[in-house]
Amino acid sequence: MIDRNLPQWRERLQRSWSVPLLERLHERLRAFTPGDRILFYTLSILVGIASLSGLYALEQSLLVEVPAYGGSLAEGEVGSPQFINPLLAISDADRDLSALVYAGLMGLSGSGALVPVLAENYSLSADGKTYTFLLRADAKFSDGTPVTADDVVFTVEKAQNASLKSPKYADWSGVNVKAVDPHTVRFTLTKPYAPFLGLTTLGILPSRLWKNISNEEFPFSTLETNPVGAGPFKVASVSRDASGLIKSVSLVENPLYVLGRPYLDDIRFNFYARNEDLTSALASGAEESAYDVSTKGALTAPYARVFGVFWNPGEKQVFARLEVRKALSLALDRQDLIDTVLGGYATAIMGPVPPGENVTQVPVPQSENPTAAAAAVLQASGWAYDGLAHAWKNAGAKQTLDRITLRTSNVPELKNVASVVKADWEKLGIIVDIELYEPGDLSQNVIRPRKYEALLYGMVIGRDQDLYAFWHSQERNDPGLNIALYANKTIDALLESARGSISQDTRSKNLQKIEDIVAAEYPAAFIYAPNFTYAVPSDLKGVVLPQIITPADRFATVASWYRETDAVWPFFAK
Repeated sequence: MIDRNLPQWRERLQRSWSVPLLERLHERLRAFTPGDRILFYTLSILVGIASLSGLYALEQSLLVEVPAYGGSLAEGEVGSPQFINPLLAISDADRDLSALVYAGLMGLSGSGALVPVLAENYSLSADGKTYTFLLRADAKFSDGTPVTADDVVFTVEKAQNASLKSPKYADWSGVNVKAVDPHTVRFTLTKPYAPFLGLTTLGILPSRLWKNISNEEFPFSTLETNPVGAGPFKVASVSRDASGLIKSVSLVENPLYVLGRPYLDDIRFNFYARNEDLTSALASGAEESAYDVSTKGALTAPYARVFGVFWNPGEKQVFARLEVRKALSLALDRQDLIDTVLGGYATAIMGPVPPGENVTQVPVPQSENPTAAAAAVLQASGWAYDGLAHAWKNAGAKQTLDRITLRTSNVPELKNVASVVKADWEKLGIIVDIELYEPGDLSQNVIRPRKYEALLYGMVIGRDQDLYAFWHSQERNDPGLNIALYANKTIDALLESARGSISQDTRSKNLQKIEDIVAAEYPAAFIYAPNFTYAVPSDLKGVVLPQIITPADRFATVASWYRETDAVWPFFAK
C-alpha cells in the first residue's frame, strides 16, 4: 500500500538538511584567494585536532584503572612437591600447591579473618559444640561436578583415619561429621574448642574420584600430581627431572572457582634445591616472585612464630634459678642480632605471644650495655664472677654458672643466630659450646627425648594463637611441645579457659595474662618474631598478605592478583 504522505515527509527532510549558513560560508570562501583558502583549511583542521585532543584528555582524566584478565606469574621455591593433596601435604611446596588447587569451607581474607569460601554461611550452637555449614549452591570442582556435603564428610573422615597417617589426623580426632542433606554438613565436638573454625580451611577432595582408592594406594595415586579441586587454579602440567623429582608445575586459572575467576591466567612454579640458587634466579629475572628472600621492595607480613633459647633445668640444674634465666635473657642484644643476622626483618620480643592486634607485647629492655645489666641481676642475687675459673659462683646456693651447651638446627639462620647468642653470653664470661644437628636429627634425638641444656628453636603459633601445646604443664613430655618444661597452674587454667571459650574478648584477655606471666618467669630467652618476606614484580597488584602461619597463606587473596588493567568510566568500575 502506498503512503499518500510520503511527498510531505520528503519535503520536510529536505528542509531539515538545508543549512543556509554553510551556503553563505561556501560563497565567502570562493571569494578567497587560493592561498587564503589553504590557510583557512589548515587552521580549521588544527582547531579540530585541538578540540578532539582536549576532549580525549578530559576523557582520560575521568577514566579509572580496573583489573583485567590476563597475565602470568613465574614463582620460584626451594624444595620439591610430593603430594598436591591437603590431607598428605607435608612440605611447604605441597601446601602451596594444595592451597591454590583446593578450597575449604572457609578461607582467609587479606586481613587474616576467616571468611566463607565453599560455604555460604555457618551457625554455632549455644553450647559452642556444634557447627552447621550450608554449602554454596554454585560450588563446583574444576571438572564441573558440584561440591556436596558427602565430599566434606569423606575428606574429614579420611583425615581421621589413622592408617592414612595424615598430618591433619590430630586436628580432626574426636570430631563427628555428618551430611544433613546434600548442601548441609554438621560438625559436633565433645567440648567447645575455639580454634575449630580454622580447621575448616582444609581443602575438600572430590569423593567420587578418591572413594575407591585404599589408604595404602592413596599416596601413590595419579591424582596426587593431577588433582581435581575447587580452588582458584588447576594443574596444567608437571615436569620432572631424570630422577623423577618434580622440577616445575604449571597452574592455570579455574573459571569455575566459586569466588570468581582469578585475574591471572597462569602461575608457573619452578623448584630449586638451594636458597642460593633461587636468589640468583630471582636476581637474574628468571623468576619473578619468591618468599623468604630478602630483596629491596619485598612485601612483608608478621610471621606467627617466636624464636628463643629454651632452658632445660632437668639437664642443667642452675637454670631452675629465676635470676640466672633472667640474666642470660637480658644479656642478649636483640636488635643488634636482628639487624646483623636477619637484615632487620624481625621484631624483638620478650614473651611467648607473636606480635599481633590482640596482645600488648612485653617491652624489650632498652640498655646501652646488656652485659652490665645482666651482671647486675646476678650480683643482686648473690652471684660473683670468678675470673680465674671463668665462672659465676653463688656461694650461698653452692651453684656455678660456667659453661652452656647450646643445641640448634643446622640451617643458616639458626647457625648465625647461635653465633650471636654465643658472643653475647661470652661477654658475660660464660663459655658457650654450639652443637648443630640436621633438622630431622634435632627433632628425633634432641627435642623428643628432651636431651638439651639450652635449645635454640622456633615455635609456630597457629592463627588462633592457641598456646596450649607449648606452655601447658601436661605437654612437657613428647609428643607435647612444651620444650621449656614449664609448669604453672595459673597458666594452665588460662590456657584451658582460652581454648574452650568462644568469646574473643575472653581469649584476648587470657592471652595478655599469659604473655605477662610467662615473660616475667623467663622459661626461655625469647629473642625475635621473624617477618615473612615475599618478593613480587612491581606490576603485580592486589597482593595483600595476612599474618603468615605457613608460607601458603600468602595466597589468601590470589584470585584478586592482577597484572593487566583496563581504563573505564567510573560507572562501569562499580
